[in-house]
Amino acid sequence: MSAANLDFLGQLESVIQQRLRAGDDGSYTARLAAAGDKRMAQKVGEEAVELALATVSGDRTEQLDEAADLVYHLLVLLNTRGLSLADVCAVLERRHAS
Repeated sequence: MSAANLDFLGQLESVIQQRLRAGDDGSYTARLAAAGDKRMAQKVGEEAVELALATVSGDRTEQLDEAADLVYHLLVLLNTRGLSLADVCAVLERRHAS
């Protein structure tokens, strides 16, 4: 993974944060957050299942599409809960150091 890839995840998270703050009904991100925790959790679960099924089918393009959907929905869920990708990375780093 390149530094540019990681930079894009940070940019995406910033866009998500901006859209959550703005609360614009035209934004899917804002509408998803407004739908509440249950709906966001459903979307994360749905995308995870779709990724698992795409993995079984062996379709690389579908796997990448579903993985991207999962990462996006996970970032929305985390950010609505006051958590971030940096928080998740900190946990992974602590686990790796153990």
